[in-house]
Amino acid sequence: MHHKESTNPFSRPEFTPGQLPLWWLLKGISLLPFPVLYAFSTFLYVIMYHVVGYRKKVVRQNLERSFPHKSAAELKRIEKQFFLNLTDLIVECLKLVSLSPSDLRKRVTSTGSEKVIQTLSSGSPVLILGAHLGNWEYMSAAGNSIFSFPIDGVYKPLASSFFEEFMKFMRGRFGINLVRMKDTLRHILRHRGEQRILTLLSDQVPPYGEIQYWTTFLHQDTPFYVGAEKLRTSFNYPTFFIGMRHLRRGYYQIEFQELLPAPSKGVQEEGHPVTDAFARRLEEWIEQYPSEYLWSHKRWKHKRPQSEAVASPES
Repeated sequence: MHHKESTNPFSRPEFTPGQLPLWWLLKGISLLPFPVLYAFSTFLYVIMYHVVGYRKKVVRQNLERSFPHKSAAELKRIEKQFFLNLTDLIVECLKLVSLSPSDLRKRVTSTGSEKVIQTLSSGSPVLILGAHLGNWEYMSAAGNSIFSFPIDGVYKPLASSFFEEFMKFMRGRFGINLVRMKDTLRHILRHRGEQRILTLLSDQVPPYGEIQYWTTFLHQDTPFYVGAEKLRTSFNYPTFFIGMRHLRRGYYQIEFQELLPAPSKGVQEEGHPVTDAFARRLEEWIEQYPSEYLWSHKRWKHKRPQSEAVASPES
């Protein structure tokens, strides 16, 4: 079942008069055909990678530490492909402002959704955990072409009022229900018992003072948010992982994989089973498709306190 564009109130951008020229410019760019946008992306890649060197040091360090057994030539190839993916991501996100749902369906295919649909059809809501893989904005936008159930996407508002409105419009026009992070609990309680999908990008870096979980991830001490853990336990969510990879330039495949069923009633789980399962599954995905991850993000900026025992992937 395919959804038309949403009547979600988020999908009507509200810009100040001073912001309108930038909105018109970006909307105009979005109307350009894909070949023109990808030509611009290639030019932008040359500027960002070869001229400016945008975050090249961060990317290189992240790759070297994440793949200690790869050769310098392999790492360089991944690095260059990542930067081209990054500039493609920029133009593809602009294109979402005018892209039709039918065009999006041609560009984003999926596999593994049957188990998710089966779980939802049995009457249970579902929690889907994703990461900054491929084009995660396309991944989010494609949800309503895969599922006939409501999809709630938890997001963190941006500091810029213009880009906050721009992103809400871009994300909301394909039918996803946008939920501010601070409103998540209230939203879940309001819709408790409904067959809905709750989606989270769970690879983001927690502020140092809020870190509750460390693990070894891509050969490095890495903190993860545990919000998904608390939601799964509190609301008995069966939980799935969603991965995304390029098929070719501008075309993607997303894959749904079961992580953990809903917690057994009356059974007290120890540790952080769903967070650890997510970290392991994401690690496997990145090792298989290394150029798909957001390597320019300062994922490892926090250091694990010496007082804490190391949690190995096998623990």
